[in-house]
Amino acid sequence: MIENKSIDTRERILDAGERLFMVHGYDGTSMRQITGEAAVNLAAVNYHFGSKESLMQEVFRRRLGWLNEERIRVLEEMETAAQGNPLKPSQIVDGFFGTLLRMADDDTRGGMTFLRLLGRTLTEPSEFIRTFLMDEYAEVVERYKQALFKALPDVPKAEIVWRFHFMLGATSYAIAGTDALRVVTDWQIEPEETTDRLDRLLPRLMSFILGGLRAPLPQFDSAAVGK
Repeated sequence: MIENKSIDTRERILDAGERLFMVHGYDGTSMRQITGEAAVNLAAVNYHFGSKESLMQEVFRRRLGWLNEERIRVLEEMETAAQGNPLKPSQIVDGFFGTLLRMADDDTRGGMTFLRLLGRTLTEPSEFIRTFLMDEYAEVVERYKQALFKALPDVPKAEIVWRFHFMLGATSYAIAGTDALRVVTDWQIEPEETTDRLDRLLPRLMSFILGGLRAPLPQFDSAAVGK
């Protein structure tokens, strides 16, 4: 009974941290807000996590553990079916980015709350969070990068890396919520066009990402190289 109560307290703190970090960001969220939201005292947070930084890491680790495993599972399943042949770029993109976006429909995996937290964190990260996420993503990104190298043998590897970087950026802003779009562009978005409409966000983002991945290679001015 005591162990179950301890697990329940830990999950409440994680849920509270996830919601508050999503709304206010890491720097804008206080320990007092977290304890109030979770209905616990500061000692409970310190017991389970030790610090706000460690709590933030555990909020992400709770979700990213499953996400990374699922991305690898999907990739390996596709590679097995391909029997050694290169995958289609659309399969690779959907395996990495589509798997993430489909989490929005699963509240047990954090749903839209976690997606917006991840998007917000990637667009305005603290240094320790950036380092933490790079470590968490390292193996998965490497696997998908190698799959893209194999799928696009005529595209320079450096160009693929840059385009993957751009795809990450586009996805980060997309899942951060429409507030980011309004702040940057001041465009007015109708309610039916918001990121809450996953049925529209997923195909819209996939179309954009694939268009960028398949775009003609840039032409550089050879005289400007090295300057």
